[in-house]
Amino acid sequence: MLHSWKKLTALTDGKKFLISRVTIPEDEIQIEGNFQLPPLAELSMDDQIFTAAFIKTHGSIKQMEAIFGISYPTVKNRLNSIGNKLDIVDVAVDIKAPISNILDKLEQGEIDVQEALKELE
Repeated sequence: MLHSWKKLTALTDGKKFLISRVTIPEDEIQIEGNFQLPPLAELSMDDQIFTAAFIKTHGSIKQMEAIFGISYPTVKNRLNSIGNKLDIVDVAVDIKAPISNILDKLEQGEIDVQEALKELE
């Protein structure tokens, strides 16, 4: 199956395309019309593989670095690039998680270690 997708993406050269027939051989069903690909399928094969690896590693950037032989910033940049291509849902991402806020306050001297530990509980 992967081989046929590689041929298809090479043939379309990154251009958007529609599927005009869907066949379910085991049920002998054929549906004709114009069907748009799901957003993940519209990614390049490289981006699909990268996304699948990210999911299989449960989002471990360290493992992604090792698998692809790239740096942390490169993994983040690649994920941001893929995320920008996927307009599935509009999600506002809060970059500062609560733990980060606590660590920031600790680093800036706003709280001491004991207060940080209490807040982390």
